[in-house]
Amino acid sequence: MSVPEKPLRHESSTESHAAPAWDEIRALPPSAKLVAKVLAQHGTLSQRELADETLLSPRTVRQAVARLETHNAVETRVSFRDARKKLYSLQL
Repeated sequence: MSVPEKPLRHESSTESHAAPAWDEIRALPPSAKLVAKVLAQHGTLSQRELADETLLSPRTVRQAVARLETHNAVETRVSFRDARKKLYSLQL
């Protein structure tokens, strides 16, 4: 029994560090997809705002953002108003 091979994806040097397309995000868990959709609609949000908009727990939002960060789909920056808070925005 042979295992079918995955087709090779040719990437240029600029493509390898580019933000992922929605196709790559579709493979992520539902919570990550929901967070990505909310960020696409609302722009930059804090973790608390993401939790309020998605009705997910703060822990689930953190995990979803971490998954999106591993795919370079989210940009994280520190809030200028409150340095304890991080702000997230979608990078697609």
